[in-house]
Amino acid sequence: MSDSSVNSVRRVTAQHPAHRDDIGDLVTRRPLPGPGLDQLDPFLFLNHHGPQVYPANNQGLPFGPHPHRGFETVTFILEGSLAHADSAKHQSVIHKGGVQWMTAGSGIVHAEISPAEFLREGGPLEILQLWINLPARLKMSEPRYVGLQQDSIPAIALPGGGEMNLIAGEWGDTSGPIETLTNVFMSTLKLPAGVREQLPVAAGRQVFLYVVSGDVTVSGESTKPHQLVELDREGDSIVIEAASNAQLLFGHGDVIDEPVYSHGPFVMNTREEIVQAVEDYQAGKFGGLNA
Repeated sequence: MSDSSVNSVRRVTAQHPAHRDDIGDLVTRRPLPGPGLDQLDPFLFLNHHGPQVYPANNQGLPFGPHPHRGFETVTFILEGSLAHADSAKHQSVIHKGGVQWMTAGSGIVHAEISPAEFLREGGPLEILQLWINLPARLKMSEPRYVGLQQDSIPAIALPGGGEMNLIAGEWGDTSGPIETLTNVFMSTLKLPAGVREQLPVAAGRQVFLYVVSGDVTVSGESTKPHQLVELDREGDSIVIEAASNAQLLFGHGDVIDEPVYSHGPFVMNTREEIVQAVEDYQAGKFGGLNA
């Protein structure tokens, strides 16, 4: 895809810095939700854990068994490794460069912890977790999970010299390995210093663009690491220029435009549905998990 395939460049409307909210010894930054931004429909939440280095004989990640209903979680392992287990009997250990895509749907219990090797040996860790909403008609979908190692995610050379790891959606003749319920496009970008890329996005789609590391300019607006860049929905491309080596999370999706009622690990449309989710979980309807 080249510059000739696009017409108008989207405008940056706001930048939202990630705020520190450490979880024990786990360095955590969160740009969404944040002050003045409850959601970026259909994107609900992003945690950026690390980067940091764990010593040998560490306690690892603190995310033991917990429930979800009504949305999807996408976890990007930028450094280190992550063990997953859930009440639908899925298990995996995903390493650096891999991705986990879980549809909580009608209800699931899962655990995201450090594997034994990491607990024993330590090492670098950096993980992103993104929550993507589901429309009312899909909130009670059957739970599912896909764990991808880096070598099963297409690495696409971009025209300007950058690289895209395509997780979901279409790019030219290449399809991402995740088939989403809601036609979400999701990728990570690596842009060497000096690279300029013009990336097409269909008009009306909501862009999700988070600067993991590096200094970049987005549609003419300079930005720093740990910024969520909000763009308007009127243009059909975005232009990113890297002033230094940069890594970004780049996705887009259709706006759901429905009421969002969330409580902890549940995201539904009404308070009554939240009450039902809590009751169903307490009644064991999500299944069990020992982890």
